[in-house]
This record gives sequence, structure tokens and C-alpha cells, in this order.
Amino acid sequence: MATLFIADLHLCSEEPAITAGFLRFLAGTAREADALYILGDLFEAWIGDDDPEPLHRQIALAIKDLVDSGVPCFFIHGNRDFLLGKRFARLSGMTLLPEEQVLNLYGRKILALHGDTLCTDDHGYQAFRKKVHQPWLKCLFLALPLFIRKRVAAKMRANSKASNSSKSMAIMDVNPQAVIDALERHQVQWMIHGHTHRPEIHSLSANGKPAFRCVLGAWHTEGSMIKVTAEDVELIPFEF
Repeated sequence: MATLFIADLHLCSEEPAITAGFLRFLAGTAREADALYILGDLFEAWIGDDDPEPLHRQIALAIKDLVDSGVPCFFIHGNRDFLLGKRFARLSGMTLLPEEQVLNLYGRKILALHGDTLCTDDHGYQAFRKKVHQPWLKCLFLALPLFIRKRVAAKMRANSKASNSSKSMAIMDVNPQAVIDALERHQVQWMIHGHTHRPEIHSLSANGKPAFRCVLGAWHTEGSMIKVTAEDVELIPFEF
């Protein structure tokens, strides 16, 4: 009995090896799980469920096959695919979750989230995030013709890369107090997130007791998953 967590695959047509690795994961390891949680940035970019990119349908049908096999799949939006919507969720069979979700797994209460909201020292990013997550702006963007959305998304990615290149690694990591605040707000001792691409299980203290922050790795040169069982919480890298 195990529940699996993954994040930050950044799937795109330019990285076929990552796509192939994910498809093998869905057809193999994931089939043995009680459930699969994808904690954001499944895709490198998402400009709307109406994007006819063939990769999107391929991934949706592969996830649907996993769900149809009896393994439910849950999704929390990342900063790259926060516009992923109900149409894709229906096609893939995934259940969309809020940005912070408390899970009760084998006697552990675990807070699952993408992780970008914890990076509060990156004031520029947080201001940008607050702006683009406004419902009216999302609706306006999705109403634009597809070719314009593609141009806007490309421009935003270029700006993001340029901005991040001048930021320190510390600024782009989580703020320790933000982590504690989230654990105490939800009254939990365990947290699982992605986003920072720094796989590790960190020990800390929250709610007056030992606590743990489990960080998923990005799927750049290998896969990364967290496996939760009744006995343990493991961070597991694996070859594609």
C-alpha cells in the first residue's frame, strides 16, 4: 500500500526523453499505487485547454488509462500550468485540487502543495503571481486567440529566465517561516511540495513537535517521486 507524489516534469515536445520516461512510469510503477498526486508543473507551459498540441492529448490519455486501471490521480496547479482546466481534467480523469490540500495517508496528515507560495523572499515573483492569478485576468487571457496566447507565453517565459538569472538561489528557495506558518495553519507535521527543484527531506519543528518538509526533484535527467506508506516517507530518484 503506497501513495506516490511527483512534480516538475515540465513536459514539452522538445524533451521527448522526459515524456517517454513519464509514460513508462504511468504504465509501470504508478500502477501499483493507491493513488498518484501530481503537484504542479506537469507541463512546461499551459496556455489553455483548447491548445491542439498533440503531446497534451497523449499525456491526458495515458493518465486516463492509469485512472481506468483503478489508480486515482490528483492534480495541484503549478506556476507553469496554473491555467490547466476542467476540460483537460475530464479528458485525463484527474481530480483538480486547491493549491493547498491536507491529506490523511496511513495515519499521517500531510500538507501537499506546489511550493511556489512558500518562496516569499522572491517579492517580484509573488507580486507577479498575485496578478496573473486574478480570475478576471485569467478569463481575459483565455479569451484571446491562440496565436496571441502563444506569443504572450513565450514572452513571459523569456522574461522569467532573464529575471531568475539575476536572483540568488536563496531568494528562489522557500522561506523557513513561511513553511512553519503553513504547517501550523493546517495543524500538520508533514509537507510535500515541488517547485524549487531541490530534492530533500528536511527536519524542522512546528506546532511544538518535530515536522518534516519533503521536496520533490524536477525531472531533468532522472525521475523523482515521494512514496508514502504506513511505515515510511521516501524520496526516490529513478532512471527514465
